[in-house]
Amino acid sequence: MKTSIATVCLSGTLEEKLQAAATAGFDGVEIFEQDLIVSPNSPEATAALAAELGLSLDLYQPFRDFEGVDDEQFAANLTRAEAKFQLMSRMGMTTILLCSNVATATIDNDEVVVDQLRRLGDLAERYGINVAYEALAWGRFVSEYDRAWDLVKAADHPRIGTCLDSFHILSRGTDLSRIAEIPGEKIFFLQLADAPALSMDVLSWSRHHRVFPGEGSWDLTDFLARVAGTGYSGPVSLEVFNDSFRQADTQRTAVDGLRSLRWLEAATADQVSVDNDPGSASGTSAAAGAGRVRLDLQRLPEVAEPRGVDYVELGTDDLGALTRQIHQLGFRFVGFHRTKPHVQLWRRGQARIVVTESAGVDPVESEPSGAPTGSGTHLHGIGFAVADADAAINRAILLQATEVPRDQAHDEEILRGVFAPDGSEVFFGNGTGIDPTWTEEFGNVPDDRRSAIDHVNLAQPAHHYDEAVLFYTSLLALHAQVSNDVPSPSGLVRSQVMASSDGTIRMPLNLAPRSAETSTTGGYPEHVALACDDIFTAAETAVSRGLDFLPVPENYYEDLEARFDLAPDLLERLRANNILYDRDGSGEFLHFYTSTIGSVFFEMVERRNDYQGYGAPNAPVRLAAQHRRNAGR
Repeated sequence: MKTSIATVCLSGTLEEKLQAAATAGFDGVEIFEQDLIVSPNSPEATAALAAELGLSLDLYQPFRDFEGVDDEQFAANLTRAEAKFQLMSRMGMTTILLCSNVATATIDNDEVVVDQLRRLGDLAERYGINVAYEALAWGRFVSEYDRAWDLVKAADHPRIGTCLDSFHILSRGTDLSRIAEIPGEKIFFLQLADAPALSMDVLSWSRHHRVFPGEGSWDLTDFLARVAGTGYSGPVSLEVFNDSFRQADTQRTAVDGLRSLRWLEAATADQVSVDNDPGSASGTSAAAGAGRVRLDLQRLPEVAEPRGVDYVELGTDDLGALTRQIHQLGFRFVGFHRTKPHVQLWRRGQARIVVTESAGVDPVESEPSGAPTGSGTHLHGIGFAVADADAAINRAILLQATEVPRDQAHDEEILRGVFAPDGSEVFFGNGTGIDPTWTEEFGNVPDDRRSAIDHVNLAQPAHHYDEAVLFYTSLLALHAQVSNDVPSPSGLVRSQVMASSDGTIRMPLNLAPRSAETSTTGGYPEHVALACDDIFTAAETAVSRGLDFLPVPENYYEDLEARFDLAPDLLERLRANNILYDRDGSGEFLHFYTSTIGSVFFEMVERRNDYQGYGAPNAPVRLAAQHRRNAGR
């Protein structure tokens, strides 16, 4: 599949954008007109740079406000179009994007528009240019892809085709069935963007909140499968307007974009394969056209959802405080790594914490990783138990992830991992998560208690949040759940859970308020939640060992008494142990928090019956208590 990206997706100068696209591995680019206009380089020099970098120039865009106008305005528009065709010829470009008229259209008459498109096609023929007519979702008279196609079909000109843009189509909720009517050769270009589910005007939605495929809420696998079913064989391009992307690192955004396309390509290949299966009862949209697919859709090594969390690794320069708190939570010390004395292992049932003294050192590597995790106590990495570690790492590398450099002795377990967008490490290990073989390098301390890592809460910088969603979706087959906003003294915290289908893996991703990103108290806190089968016993053990609980205000318990009809003795036990409580139609959730060391704290949880949440109503209580602690109040 030929990949392309619009230069408007990226920050920086046009030259920097071309370099980033080439380095990431894109085949071509769309040239956004403003990027060329503000460049000091001539069109010829820009084309030469693209050729030197191995990039094709796939689309010049956009050409606006052309059709549906009176004769005088139309004549001026043709003159304007010819100037653009001449410019494109200087660059060797052959396709231009024509957006449906937004600002100057005064005539809503199909015959007039068809005639004007046909006359534009005659002009384009003289320059060898193809015109891809696209229905903008906010177009004055043409705002739906199917109407744009009807006009193109009626124009019946070899130089006039259509452009399908997933944002303009999916944002309007248009019926997708008519895509199958469009011959692939009349789709002159394909643009893709995802978006979060928002309730706002479509223009603002488009200009500020598009994201790469896999980072939003739309089913782009179905969309691409439908387009592939027409026989379309041209570039598959990204056109994403996003305020964060245009402030982020150019190269990093380009890599994220290509990752999204490779993930989508593989998912679509899988879907088309199902649709081509005569025995399949999928009934999907692409089935009717699956045999006409001409896109070269490449698959990725298949990975199943992780079987569990193998370990969580914490880096620290305050070893005494961290290990004391881990001990207070009921963990047993297993031992030091047999060749790395700065690394130790603690366990509580099947919950394993690897502690590495000094920042930036992996639990099973001898050299600094270089990950930007910072100093102090921090969450350095997570190890996942997967069905096939080799397939997982191979898939990750094909999806543009950077492998963590790691040294090990000849008789040590071979573990491989990659850097996550936030700089932490993600490792893949074979096994079921029960006493994996790498633990033998620390010793053997049996522990059959019913305890495990319930979830890991990760803080994400604003510029990397959407990237993180795609990272965990594409590499680990996790699913993004509906995001929520949680109020805190520092502002709203956006939280989105990445989870496996069976709930074995739960990873809330928090977008910290910007004030927290510049905090001098260790950054926005992350935490590890530990499951137990008796929260009160866990709390009593912690009390006896001197744990510093995060205090819960009395106002909370008064409110709790008003909201739930709890037995007085239960309410008193909750109050006495700083335990919070939540309940829904499926069960109950009891939990307490520790104080924060560096940027890490712990949570102990007990889930009763089938409670699947995270005690969301209690999050503001925790955030306010942590704020008071940080402020010394």
